[in-house]
Amino acid sequence: MGALQIFILLYLLLTLLVGYWASRRVKNAQDFALAGRKLPLGVSVACLFATWFGSEVIMGSPSEYAENGFLGIIEEPLGAVLALILIGFFFTKKLYRLGLLTFGDLFEKRYNTQIAFISSLIMVLTYFGWVAAQLKALGEVLESVMGLPLFTGMIVGAVVVLIYTYIGGMWAVSVTDFLQSFIIVAGLIAIWWNLSEQISLEAVLAQSPQKYFQVLPERNFSDILAYISAWLTLGLGSIPSQDVLQRILSAKSEKVAVRASFLSAGVYLLITAIPLVITLYARILFPNLLAENSDALMPVLVLQIGGLGVQILFLGALLSAILSTASGAILAPATVLAENIFLPFVKNKTDKTLLWLLRISVVIITFFSLILANMGESIFELASFAASSGLVTLVVPIWAALYLKNPSCLGAMLSMFVGLVVWIVCLIFPIEFLPANLAGFLAGILGMLLGTFFESLKKL
Repeated sequence: MGALQIFILLYLLLTLLVGYWASRRVKNAQDFALAGRKLPLGVSVACLFATWFGSEVIMGSPSEYAENGFLGIIEEPLGAVLALILIGFFFTKKLYRLGLLTFGDLFEKRYNTQIAFISSLIMVLTYFGWVAAQLKALGEVLESVMGLPLFTGMIVGAVVVLIYTYIGGMWAVSVTDFLQSFIIVAGLIAIWWNLSEQISLEAVLAQSPQKYFQVLPERNFSDILAYISAWLTLGLGSIPSQDVLQRILSAKSEKVAVRASFLSAGVYLLITAIPLVITLYARILFPNLLAENSDALMPVLVLQIGGLGVQILFLGALLSAILSTASGAILAPATVLAENIFLPFVKNKTDKTLLWLLRISVVIITFFSLILANMGESIFELASFAASSGLVTLVVPIWAALYLKNPSCLGAMLSMFVGLVVWIVCLIFPIEFLPANLAGFLAGILGMLLGTFFESLKKL
């Protein structure tokens, strides 16, 4: 067994030990789901940063950037930066003051129990693609380095994430996120430094085609709509994310939560730029790699050109990014599943019961996400599908719940239903000039307006 294989085994073991140490703080359901609402600023920033800094940034976005240039990365990572900024401006204060556990709780307060149940079910379903993307990425890393079959690698990665999330909940997620953030930065800088010794950044930029720096779309209707749609998919579609909500609510104060939202946006923008710059280096120095499995570009690149130290740092960064995102992405739908779907059917609604349901839900989410990860979709497509489904069903009702004095129950129901139906229809029967997620989002707005109008007529 080589040094890299030993490092990965030790790293995974260390992650489990950190998770076990953090689990000693878990005394009740709030500790498990929200880390007791005690996280300081630095840890809160790391947690929010880790929400999206996963496989699609290190392995998916470079592939999109190599193929489609700047316009290919609007959705991710730039959409995530927009989401964090919008959350900081419009949502963090309101959500923190409400003292919620899930978005389902918000829907129950502002709409009714039925809408809370339906929205919670939708939210849980939207997460399977997101978690599957992380598990698939773990499998690809273990396949590249350990020589394991892809599905075996996914199983190993899933078991590691499952164990420390199961025992430690948000405490384990937050502590590991904080430590792993330093490894991510060190690993990415190490590989960039290694490549810069072979060719300067100025030379790389000079040899890169214009498409890698084209910020705006072509001046035609369909391209402009696609551009808007790309910004909205994560920029708005991630706002109803339960993992974002939990990380906001885990902060020790409202002020810390707001500051963490903005700081994490800046950190995310800076750090996600590094894999994209590395992609430009790879395009010039190793063009053959782009013609192969582009999702595995980064790990294969490092194994080919990096010394042992660089390889260890980068693989540590890659594993850190994937593990931190995967654990939070599993905990989030598990919390919704336990709080809003299972708990209403339980007679003995004690804190101990909720804690037990939370842990069982972690197992359920991991299992079904692993099945989806084995179905063969690319990492970027899995993550994009998850974000799009949230955009077309949940964004509009959440905005209405937070900003309208008397939000319409009928409007919320129609918004979710019409948005989802239009999105699915447009995926099956594409409209050339109108992206499916934009069509679904606009339909959701229309559904909310119509429902509000019809409900107001009943009150006359």
